[in-house]
Amino acid sequence: MGVDYDVDLAVIGSGGAAMSAAIAASQAGKSVVLVERGVLGGTCVNIGCVPSKTLLAAAGARHAALTNPFKGAPTSAAPVNLGDLVAQKDALIERLRDAKYADVAAAYGFQVRPGQASFLDGDTLAVDGQALRARAYLVATGATPAIPEVVGLDSVDRLTSTTAMQLTELPESLVVIGGGYVGMEQAQLFAHLGTRVSVVGRLAPHAEPELAQRLREVFTDDGITVVEERATTVAREPGPAGEVVVTTDSGEQVRGAQVLVATGRLPRTDGLNLAAAGVDVDERGFVVVDQTQRTSNPRVWAAGDVSGAPQYVYAAAAGGRAAALNALTEDRYPPAARVDYAGFPAVVFTRPQLASAGLTEDEALTRGHACDCRVLDLSDVPRALVQHDTRGAVKLVADAVSGKVLGVHALADGAGEIMLAATYAIKSGMTVDDLADTWAPYLTMSESLRIVAGLFRNQKPTSCCA
Repeated sequence: MGVDYDVDLAVIGSGGAAMSAAIAASQAGKSVVLVERGVLGGTCVNIGCVPSKTLLAAAGARHAALTNPFKGAPTSAAPVNLGDLVAQKDALIERLRDAKYADVAAAYGFQVRPGQASFLDGDTLAVDGQALRARAYLVATGATPAIPEVVGLDSVDRLTSTTAMQLTELPESLVVIGGGYVGMEQAQLFAHLGTRVSVVGRLAPHAEPELAQRLREVFTDDGITVVEERATTVAREPGPAGEVVVTTDSGEQVRGAQVLVATGRLPRTDGLNLAAAGVDVDERGFVVVDQTQRTSNPRVWAAGDVSGAPQYVYAAAAGGRAAALNALTEDRYPPAARVDYAGFPAVVFTRPQLASAGLTEDEALTRGHACDCRVLDLSDVPRALVQHDTRGAVKLVADAVSGKVLGVHALADGAGEIMLAATYAIKSGMTVDDLADTWAPYLTMSESLRIVAGLFRNQKPTSCCA
């Protein structure tokens, strides 16, 4: 006798992975329900990409006015009204939440059900205590800011990237613990709005060293103090105006009116009762999945940040789609879909942007490639010259035997826009000669790809137009 299921696919979460899975399942003619205990839309639209990038755009506009290199066209910047900026940010979030989530769900005909999801056993999910039986389940609950074990941190009021973007008044000074992509973006966001900012932690720890060094110089020019050491203790000085004091492992003390913690993110799995479902997690709590997004329970799948995938919305969407297609087809080989991370692009929205696609030099060497690299300073890129902003560089990583492009890394205004072409080049197996001989529009930052590829032939100075 067959099992009477309530729905084909039950998705826990409503962010990028969840929406992508629901759309894919709906297009395949399957019934879907999304279970969301919080606000529709997940991390990206509510507390991640959208709010941070719109505030970074505002901060960048102000900073550009203050640092205008064109003396004949003077600009100015008035003091910041953070409350107005946050209200504008919140209005954008509401519009996108309706247009890109609620309206999309209605268009595809799947339900969004509010409530806390929790597994009763390996076959059954409960939503606020009410059983929900699905042919397959997808865990797509995202991640939440990690709080490091630093002595005294629990005793002070601390900000995270989520709460910092809810402030309505600028702090006079701010200490950011963590030099990764969230820490760097938040540090520049507040510095460009007028806050005195210090960063404690290694800056751009995963970036190519040539670019990380140039970014340190940018932060120095921005007036941001960087102490590349580990925070060991945090305390607030006595008195109503007492500053937060962060002490590093060398004993150096860094002070600020407030402290923001940006030391990575951990999976959001509380309340799910994954153990009852027989779903394994790793030592950090991320749900363990195979190449098809399947967990240790063959009826449960996972995608997005909660599965330990790269924490970008497009990675989550790709994982969610693959999970849905695989979950709703009979066991087959090869599987219906897998996520291919070849040439995977990433962008840190600092000013200038820090972006990459594919392998770093160290990763290429670790994978056994005979590696050959070239670094192009932006002073050799016509677009940077006419903008009077040559801060940064472009690095190309290639296989020394085949000449194939393995990775592209850039610190530049608009570096993120270069990465689409870089990803195409890597995925299609282009060589440095192919890139050097490919058309590139003059006076664009993407032209730097052609120029840096040309350095593999000749490292003499290039003409501006040749």
